[in-house]
Amino acid sequence: MAKVVLDAGHGGVEPGAVHEGRQEKDDTLRLTLAVGGILEDNGVEVAYTRTEDVYDTPLQKAQIANAEGGDFFVSFHRNSSPQANQYSGVETLVYDLSGEKVALAEAINAELAEVGFRDLGVKERPDLIVLKRTQMPAVLVEVGFLNTDADNLLFDEQFAAIAEAIAGGILSTLESGRYPGGGYGTEGSGNSGAGSDDYGSGAGAAPKLYRVQTGAYRNRAYAEDLLYRLQQQNYPAFLLYDDGLYKVQVGAFAQLDNAVKMEAALRRAGYSTFITTE
Repeated sequence: MAKVVLDAGHGGVEPGAVHEGRQEKDDTLRLTLAVGGILEDNGVEVAYTRTEDVYDTPLQKAQIANAEGGDFFVSFHRNSSPQANQYSGVETLVYDLSGEKVALAEAINAELAEVGFRDLGVKERPDLIVLKRTQMPAVLVEVGFLNTDADNLLFDEQFAAIAEAIAGGILSTLESGRYPGGGYGTEGSGNSGAGSDDYGSGAGAAPKLYRVQTGAYRNRAYAEDLLYRLQQQNYPAFLLYDDGLYKVQVGAFAQLDNAVKMEAALRRAGYSTFITTE
């Protein structure tokens, strides 16, 4: 039997993109569970990185997937842009443009285009931990822009069709004949276990995590603008709402040395920073 690991992006203290009270972490969890139910109804074994509002580091998510031994890893997110209603559409991210993951990404995008999303294509993102550290073909689906009214309307009004579309893309890839159930080989998604950007330990009690803060604003638009600029430069940035402020932070490191390295890189890039454990 084929097995797919589904990841609801963000969670807990990390809401992801935020727009007019709407939080990315809520949309991703709802969609993940809906897609998982459809896959299970079609005989696919499904594992989840989370089924409730909890936070795990990107590395911990990859470790959960690797421990499950899934054949595919699909991470759900929603995009954001500096200005509301600036961009629209769906894109799927992969470690590189090769192998089974690209076929899966293209199938998902094509199905979502049928629902009504603009297809923004499949793009390389070798810096993303959930794509880099998973030991199976992995994709990250950005299901429309959270701060675009048209995408939100489509997400809400066509939610069931969107879940069916994503599940359909996964199922069509599984049924293509190239993917016998019970293991898709050793393609992987990237440099598993390599690199110095180590996020968290993944085992036992939750470790103390160091983050690099680059800004804190009462105006969400300013925070989203900074978040977008950081993400465009491939920094693992996220938005955290705390004590009346929208805080833009980068990374979640178990080792202080790694946070220091990230802070130095951000300062070289011209950002004002400090290290926090919030």
